[in-house]
Amino acid sequence: MEWSIQEIARRAGTTSRTLRHYGDLGLLAPSRIGGNGYRYYDQDALVRLQRILLLRELGLSLPAIKGVLEGQRDAAVALRAHLRLLEQEQARIGRQIASVRTTLHKTQEGKELMAAEVFDGFDHTAHEQEVTERWGRDAYEEGDRWWRSLGDGEKKAFQDEHEAIARDWGRAGEAGLAPDGPEAQELARRHCAWLSSAKEPSRSYVIGLGEMYVADPRFGKNYDRYGDGTAAFVRDALTVYAQHRLSD
Repeated sequence: MEWSIQEIARRAGTTSRTLRHYGDLGLLAPSRIGGNGYRYYDQDALVRLQRILLLRELGLSLPAIKGVLEGQRDAAVALRAHLRLLEQEQARIGRQIASVRTTLHKTQEGKELMAAEVFDGFDHTAHEQEVTERWGRDAYEEGDRWWRSLGDGEKKAFQDEHEAIARDWGRAGEAGLAPDGPEAQELARRHCAWLSSAKEPSRSYVIGLGEMYVADPRFGKNYDRYGDGTAAFVRDALTVYAQHRLSD
């Protein structure tokens, strides 16, 4: 069985132009090209496109996706890995939904809330692997010990401070402020002060963190939800601040 490029584009929520672009990059070749010049795709091509779209949602660039696909010839193995990631994310979101439902119910009923219920699904250990790979196991364990040492009120205050900073970043970006201007640099100082609650951040750490805000949509969405391009604005301002105010 095969499908035309128009059918695949419609069902995948993309465009024929995008699929042709994937073909030009060597990411998704059509199964055949008809006498009328139309591109057609078979089941194997559909599976490959699904993998491409999944990797795009994880924030990978097209060249990076090509490298992943070339390195994972076994589609079943790759899809099982994708499935595990999606199931983990589904479980996390499910816990958040249950947490919000509990909060809503108890506040409406005037019942006492427990911190474990309010923050279920917002577990900082979800990013253990990323922290370990980027900054080492010692960095993760040190941060984990600090977080666990905080009381419920201190954890809530830490999260609230970040929300306030993220909103201010969004306002600054929307106002068109320069990343190296005084207002943005004051925000960068506040951001680094927030980071130093656990440990004084180094120049390389802050610059790397800013890059991660842009490269990884799971982190970037914390800023871009206050305006498109906010994560990039945060990265640029933090980079300037770190280069001039921090040391390694």
